[in-house]
Amino acid sequence: MSVSLKTVTLDATHRQLGAKMVPFAGYDMPVRYSSDLDEHHTVRRAVGMFDVSHMGEFRVRGPQALDLIQRVTSNDASKLADGKAQYSCLPNNDGGIVDDLLVYKLADEDYLLVVNASNIDKDWNWIQQHNTQGAEMEDISDRTSLFAVQGPKAIAALQPLTDVDLTSIPYYSFVQGTFAGAPDVIISATGYTGAGGFELYIPNEHAAAVWDKIMTAGQAHGIKPIGLGARDTLRLEMGFALYGNDIDDTTSPLEAGLGWITKFTKDFTNAENLKKQKEAGVNKKLVAFIMDGQGIPRGHYELVDADGQKIGDVTSGTQSPSLSKGIGMGYVKTEFAAPGTQIFVQIRGKNLPATINKLPLTKGAEV
Repeated sequence: MSVSLKTVTLDATHRQLGAKMVPFAGYDMPVRYSSDLDEHHTVRRAVGMFDVSHMGEFRVRGPQALDLIQRVTSNDASKLADGKAQYSCLPNNDGGIVDDLLVYKLADEDYLLVVNASNIDKDWNWIQQHNTQGAEMEDISDRTSLFAVQGPKAIAALQPLTDVDLTSIPYYSFVQGTFAGAPDVIISATGYTGAGGFELYIPNEHAAAVWDKIMTAGQAHGIKPIGLGARDTLRLEMGFALYGNDIDDTTSPLEAGLGWITKFTKDFTNAENLKKQKEAGVNKKLVAFIMDGQGIPRGHYELVDADGQKIGDVTSGTQSPSLSKGIGMGYVKTEFAAPGTQIFVQIRGKNLPATINKLPLTKGAEV
């Protein structure tokens, strides 16, 4: 029995633009409009716009809102001021991760949680299960469109469309205001590309008009629509984890290098066991690497040492458009995790050399 795919509000727009549509996280989504390479370089060098309206959005309100968020997330949301966002994760009871997410503080007792599209129902049920004190929760995913306008020319392209001074919004901060004639838009200096720019949360009824106005305003700056293909190569160059690939229900936030969002100054799901893991040290770590020569790593390829002994697995891999080399992420035994360590990727029966690198992988590269 085939499962019908959900569509984003601008499905017809993407088809008119000639997008190749593919199933992703239960949605029919644009994977590319021209080529992954062209779209990748457009974001790194100019400005591109992604429709990522498949993402999930939950409002959490009321006197118990912060308490609920504190109990289910690993980061410390009590540190958030109004207009600030925070990267966090939902730990499960078994040492793994239910999902990674963004927490926005809209006002006192009013928060927005942004979760991965594939986990909307799972996350909702998980958080509701812990909502024992009666925080008000509302799933606004199906009413909300989300555009990511990314690249060094994002401010130049977007500033004519709003009175909000975009240069005054620091990283991981946001402003609510009128944008391109649409009210109540969240203009957030976040993104998944490392190229700078903004994410715009827009009521669905204004989505088409806002998209068209951005495309028109950005024309002078070379704006193009960008698909999920380039989104993946862009995030991989930065070493940003993708749920379902690099982190999942079985990977600990500490193994995944997310100790910085795991705050033991408060109590949260499975905090005691994660604290013990931190004290004992992890046996494997998520690392990023660059191929020394030819070869493109792919998910599930084995990672081995110089003697051919298995030390881990690739979780994500691709050909980096910025480096013109194969890059990847994967878990390796802790003793192989230091930057500069040589490892080998098993590609088509050959053990091809690669080197563990600090992030971002594009540091010092011509982009």
